[in-house]
Amino acid sequence: MAEPSTEDLAPPPSLFKLGGVLFWIGVFSFGGGLSGWIHRQVVHRYRWMTNEDFLSGIALAQILPGANVTNLCVYVGYRIRGSWGATMSLFALMSGPTVLCVLVAIGYHYVQDYPVLHACVDGVAAAAVGLNLRLGVVGTQRIYRMHRVAPMIAMVATFVAVGVMEWPLVPVVLIIAPLSVAAVWPRKGGAAHA
Repeated sequence: MAEPSTEDLAPPPSLFKLGGVLFWIGVFSFGGGLSGWIHRQVVHRYRWMTNEDFLSGIALAQILPGANVTNLCVYVGYRIRGSWGATMSLFALMSGPTVLCVLVAIGYHYVQDYPVLHACVDGVAAAAVGLNLRLGVVGTQRIYRMHRVAPMIAMVATFVAVGVMEWPLVPVVLIIAPLSVAAVWPRKGGAAHA
């Protein structure tokens, strides 16, 4: 699927349309995978943002305090429709699941012993992992196409430190993020070639 360039972007949607898209993402998302689904809708289906802009939002959402998906949602809404877009996006994403969680908590007591419920939850969780893996592949392909060594090293170092060696995320990010930014920061006399 072709990535939209800045010239190919669709005009900004109405607040109602933006809220509707994020509302249904929130209602039908189980066990994570929201970032991948938001990416598919906002970048590929509706072409409201470029892939590059979205990936910048992912990076920002992950380093800010709070839940990554809510941070991303605020970023996406703000980039598309400003402050009102950020407000609408967050409200739309959270309102459906909040009501559903209350209803499910009330009803879970009556269905917790049925094996089919556990099978459904396992299947949805597997799909969420797949969406997250897809988003990771998209980010890796972008770095690879740019022939940038420093971001690739930062990505591999973060994966090894957190995923393999199981070091705490915060110290790893506090060390690797500034080094990564410094490696690609434009230098006097031209852009960085890291």
